[in-house]
Amino acid sequence: MKVLVTGTDGYLGTLLAPRLMDRGHEVTGVDTGFYKEGWLYHGPDRAPYTIVKDLRNLTVDDVRGHDAIVHMAELSNDPAGALAPNITYDINHHGSVHLANLARAAGIERFVYMSSCSVYGVAAQDVVDETSAVNPQTAYAECKTLVERDLTAMAGDDFSPTFMRNATAYGASPRMRFDIVLNNLSGFAFTTGEIKMLSDGTPWRPLVHGRDIAKAVVCALEAPREVVHAEVFNVGDSGHNYQVRQVAEIVAATFPGCKLSFGDQGSDNRSYRVNFDKIASQLPGFSCDWDAEKGAAELRGVFESIGLTAELFESRLFTRLKMLKHLLDTGQIDEQFFWLDARMHASLAASSDGAALA
Repeated sequence: MKVLVTGTDGYLGTLLAPRLMDRGHEVTGVDTGFYKEGWLYHGPDRAPYTIVKDLRNLTVDDVRGHDAIVHMAELSNDPAGALAPNITYDINHHGSVHLANLARAAGIERFVYMSSCSVYGVAAQDVVDETSAVNPQTAYAECKTLVERDLTAMAGDDFSPTFMRNATAYGASPRMRFDIVLNNLSGFAFTTGEIKMLSDGTPWRPLVHGRDIAKAVVCALEAPREVVHAEVFNVGDSGHNYQVRQVAEIVAATFPGCKLSFGDQGSDNRSYRVNFDKIASQLPGFSCDWDAEKGAAELRGVFESIGLTAELFESRLFTRLKMLKHLLDTGQIDEQFFWLDARMHASLAASSDGAALA
């Protein structure tokens, strides 16, 4: 299968693209290159050819000839969305629908969209599943619901979308992110020997390893069309819902000598537990291989092997909001998040040399 994957220069893209290639699929990547500078450790030996281009500027010619699209290239978390809400809607909602329209125009039937369990927001029931009402609390989460709505309306004989509502990701990746909860707490534990929680840690979050997300995408692409057509799958494991304080306790126990403290209840009222029975029972071949304990141990091993420092941990390279602010402050991207200097953009394209990881 010829698969176009957007976001191949990102945290999940560096895990997904090689896995697809190892399965025998022919992969083409698309990435604008915002986070290309961040590289925590040596990555996989195989990398796809990557088109360095903004999602919003893609054309039918860019996507034609592929059998499927996996779409991940969006502003990737709530703080980044809060930085520029209007741009979040422009990229995450309108840009994603633009890509889906290109796919349909090019005759590409299969379209896997990376959504998020954050669409549940403040849950109105104890445990939510794919049939539960969504309650997005941020621009990022609202855009996910809008894309799901619009692509579902497009579904038909010539277009078959699948929606993967990922739990909160964690785990090691060459294009690391330290702005997600388990990775962030692990970084503090290793570099400072202390985790100081500002909140009481009572909110619930489902967690899933990035490699299990990649596994779910592969399973969705390889499943029969009728199994995944216009279907929503929560991606994770029903046994991997954690209170944030539990995550902190797991991390503290993994890093010897780490001190742990909690504060008062925080202002973030998002709390949801998610049922993942559907993906376990209906998506052939899928089950989670990782849990929080195993993921924390993996991170400890990576940090020890590379000698992670506080300076590197806290740098802009591995925090999406810091990186975007840097690109804005230095005039590398404009207020619409387009690259300002065409020569710089061309340089990024050339540096990929036909084999940029993403």
